[in-house]
Amino acid sequence: MNTGGRLVTGSHNRNEFILINADENARIKCVRVLSDQICKICGDEIEIAEDGDPFVACNECAFPVCRTCYEYERREGNQTCPKCKTRYKRIKGSPRVEGDEEEEDIDDLDNEFDYGYPNDIDDIPVLSGSHHVRRDSSYTMSGISPNLEHDSPLLNSEIPLLTYGEENPDISSDRHALIVPPYMNNGYNVHPMPYTDLSIPLQPRPMVPEKDIAVYGYGSVAWKDRMEEWRKRQNDKLQVMKHAGNGNGGNFGDDLEDPDMPMMDEGRQPLSRKLPISSSWINPYRIVVILRLVILGLFFHYRILHPLKDAYGLWLTSVICEIWFAVSWIMDQFPKWYPITRETYLDRLSLRYEKEGKPSELSSVDVFVSTVDPMKEPPLITANTVLSILSVDYPVDKVACYVSDDGAAMLTFEALSETSEFARRWVPFCKKYNIEPRAPEWHFNQKMDYLKTKVHPAFVRERRAMKRDYEEFKVRINRLAATAQKVPEDGWTMQDGTPWPGNNVRDHPGMIQVFHGQDGVRDIEGNELPRLVYVSREKRPGFDHHKKAGAMNSLVRVSAILSNAPYMLNVDCDHYINNSKAIREAMCFMMDPQVGKKICYVQFPQRFDGIDRNDRYSNRNVVFFDINMKGLDGLQGPIYVGTGCVFRRQALYGYDAPAKKKPPSKTCNCFPKWCCLCFGSRKKKNATNKKKKVKSREASKQIHAIENIEGEIEGSNTEKSNSTQLKLEKRFGQSPVFVASALLENGGIPLDISPASLVKEAIQVISCGYEDKTEWGKEVGWIYGSVTEDILTGFKMHCHGWRSVYCIPKRPAFKGSAPINLTDRLHQVLRWALGSVEILLSKHCPIWYGYGGGLKFLERFSYINSVVYPLTSIPLLVYCTLPAICLLTGKFIVPEISNYASIVFMALFISIAATGVLEMLWGGVGIDDWWRNEQFWVIGGVSSHLFALFEGLLKVLAGVNTNFTVTSKAADDGEFSDLYLFKWTSLLIPPVSLLIINIVGVVVGISDAINNGYDSWGPLFGRLFFAFWVIIHLYPFLKGLLGKLHRVPPILVVWSILLSSILTLLWVRINPFVSRDGILLEICGLDCDDS
Repeated sequence: MNTGGRLVTGSHNRNEFILINADENARIKCVRVLSDQICKICGDEIEIAEDGDPFVACNECAFPVCRTCYEYERREGNQTCPKCKTRYKRIKGSPRVEGDEEEEDIDDLDNEFDYGYPNDIDDIPVLSGSHHVRRDSSYTMSGISPNLEHDSPLLNSEIPLLTYGEENPDISSDRHALIVPPYMNNGYNVHPMPYTDLSIPLQPRPMVPEKDIAVYGYGSVAWKDRMEEWRKRQNDKLQVMKHAGNGNGGNFGDDLEDPDMPMMDEGRQPLSRKLPISSSWINPYRIVVILRLVILGLFFHYRILHPLKDAYGLWLTSVICEIWFAVSWIMDQFPKWYPITRETYLDRLSLRYEKEGKPSELSSVDVFVSTVDPMKEPPLITANTVLSILSVDYPVDKVACYVSDDGAAMLTFEALSETSEFARRWVPFCKKYNIEPRAPEWHFNQKMDYLKTKVHPAFVRERRAMKRDYEEFKVRINRLAATAQKVPEDGWTMQDGTPWPGNNVRDHPGMIQVFHGQDGVRDIEGNELPRLVYVSREKRPGFDHHKKAGAMNSLVRVSAILSNAPYMLNVDCDHYINNSKAIREAMCFMMDPQVGKKICYVQFPQRFDGIDRNDRYSNRNVVFFDINMKGLDGLQGPIYVGTGCVFRRQALYGYDAPAKKKPPSKTCNCFPKWCCLCFGSRKKKNATNKKKKVKSREASKQIHAIENIEGEIEGSNTEKSNSTQLKLEKRFGQSPVFVASALLENGGIPLDISPASLVKEAIQVISCGYEDKTEWGKEVGWIYGSVTEDILTGFKMHCHGWRSVYCIPKRPAFKGSAPINLTDRLHQVLRWALGSVEILLSKHCPIWYGYGGGLKFLERFSYINSVVYPLTSIPLLVYCTLPAICLLTGKFIVPEISNYASIVFMALFISIAATGVLEMLWGGVGIDDWWRNEQFWVIGGVSSHLFALFEGLLKVLAGVNTNFTVTSKAADDGEFSDLYLFKWTSLLIPPVSLLIINIVGVVVGISDAINNGYDSWGPLFGRLFFAFWVIIHLYPFLKGLLGKLHRVPPILVVWSILLSSILTLLWVRINPFVSRDGILLEICGLDCDDS
């Protein structure tokens, strides 16, 4: 597609198409599962073992090898599996070889030293036509020992071989052959012989040297020659890899059948593997969790059976809150029962898909970057993200970057134009010197020795020149940002005098411009650059544009028209690629021929720059990313967190995951058929099969009836195909180009579409009415209905049977900026919690949605926890208020505890601490990160989660919409410059109120103890501990509030004084220093009458 470097804008609904501004044919075949019944060396069928299962030589990889080749490899070869190189172990019925003593655990003395060298002719059993067949495990149906069959070439040539028990004197001793009847041959191509009747004796035949000796019997050397030839081919072609395909994933079906394919090649090994958590950590962790459940049961047994009659309301409230905390802990805990980590092999990926001298066969990837407001998301940050994408370590013709400007800002467009020009110098510099990270802002600001691994003499000189170029580029971007602060009255005008189409943010046409890719633009060294596309979807009044989810779906459709890569990576504008091999890390899972077909997305953890050392507000969220997500990866996969995720395009289109092939069930060979052990199961299977047949017959009748009706109405196969096309258009929209691309499982542009029509189709698919009466946002693409579209989208994929993967490279794949001031952080948590409440009150709630699909139980448990956690805000707020009430009233939620109760309480506290410590151990989380997470759970719970709960109820039940506030992304204004930035928000009121009432309660409690004497200090300690628990958890909030007193907003002071006054009046009304029975009057001892 060549647009001549011009901006393409237009509206499909208004039939507008304007050019502004001067300046897969092949389809990847599924990996065919090779038959496990055929030996991959000699081609014979693999015999059945004594237990009724096929013979398995290698227990590690189950590479199909027959017993003959297995024993030959152990006796004459290197004694290892040809595929995984694992040393063969002796199997029962096979002779011992050197090296078996260390691993021998099989009691098989009859065959252990049987090497197949008979000393006498009597050792060879003979079966004549009248003999009975022995049913002994060490003999075949012919009565010949299996070991003798295998080692028959080693027989003494002077011993005449037999033909069905008869010697033929007409044949010389060196021409005898042992002719084996077909009923004792499990193979089909080594020694087949026609045979029909055992009663008819077969005539012996002399051996003809010109013929293949294998046709005469098993005692030939043909099998040995074939095996030696196979091993020679393996060694000769060890470095040769035959991978068919067109670069969209590879065609594995034919290559796996190729007998010349070297199975021990490193490139044929799995591209990743699971690494389970060490048993020394995970087993004690599970034991502690179970013990904690038992202790919780004892705790609630004591709490419920020991109410407080004089403080029944406090007791009942506390018990209800504690029960909810226990339920929420269980929902959070059990999805972490099977935590795992993963390891990738990038070298194997290159060996498999990147052969020297040939085009790369790695799959194409479309990268999506979303931005809205350049004032809150500085264009310099977006530019760095785009530059890190364009310079990624991946074939340039396989990468396309799409930037969604949902604010239609000319500042973003001009900044992207400058970025495309600077990329011509930045991209070759990154790839020449292999620098990390490849976002220039963070590369030049990193506090480390950048010369540590560099050996090129020109690196320092070129780096200085590049840094100077970047500083000039940075000045140009800052000048654009400064100019955009004041919008002209007539709106923005482009260089050729054309008004900017996006001057009206809420009413503008769709805009597309291709900066790089297939238009002749190359870097300064003449190399091709990855494609860079600017996209701003059409917006008109009266349409619901669905915020970020709608913008992402527009990118999905545009990319399907222009490049249609089978995989997509989405990142926020402030999340740059920190590891240039991040896409390769994801491809190790996606392109794995064994497990990749069922993976819908690969999620990377979020890592952040610019956070203060103490991480006061738990911005890193390490507990979630390093503990919870590892636990989910052991189930059905991690949830989608909105950025840093590589998707399979077909999974986003709403297709079901490939059906898992069930292994063939074992059949019973019992005789007679009325065997009591399996008769019942046979009867049940037969009944089930009959039911299935009846249902299938009924369904087929209905199908035929429908086809007849359709045939009578439509009258032709062409009309039926048109009906299918209409269904696809109803699902994907009325773009024939997009529908055609959606049917290509492995991506690519349909060949029958002219490049000239692609731009018009791209404008059509981003029109504001394109999604009307389609399944976009319902079953296709990012799902609508919540501001946290990420959770909902991943949940729908898991319901379709897909699984996801959590990838944690040694070098973080992505890094971004996080709001480090308290106000922005609370608004960010508010948006997440609001989205969870919207999902909880929608039809897609995991409590009742998706049953009967592919969602696993514990995975559903995790999704339920992710949408109900805002409900915890109410019991948490009440529970944090109880300490102050107890201190002001002199009562407590727990009676005077006995020895048994003290033991239960101590055991509960110890189990809580032990659970946290073990989670930190297997998750690799520090105690400071864990404690910050606990503190912000309380801060966010009593503020953002509480407001999100009420806003969600208003939005769903009353239809009152709340505005989504974009979190500010800080530019380079100094390290931690926004840490003490304090902006007024109503979210601050609940935590401030809790701090005040608990501090007042502590003062009142201590004052009461001082006035009442020594005896009152004992009961006071429990109340004080309860109050200090709340104050310590709110300490980061208090520190942020008082960090710089001159920045405390006045309205916050007003609210604090008002609430303090109310609480003071309440305390005076309670009057804890006065006896509950009234005022006590005592004689003071002074005679007032004397004057």
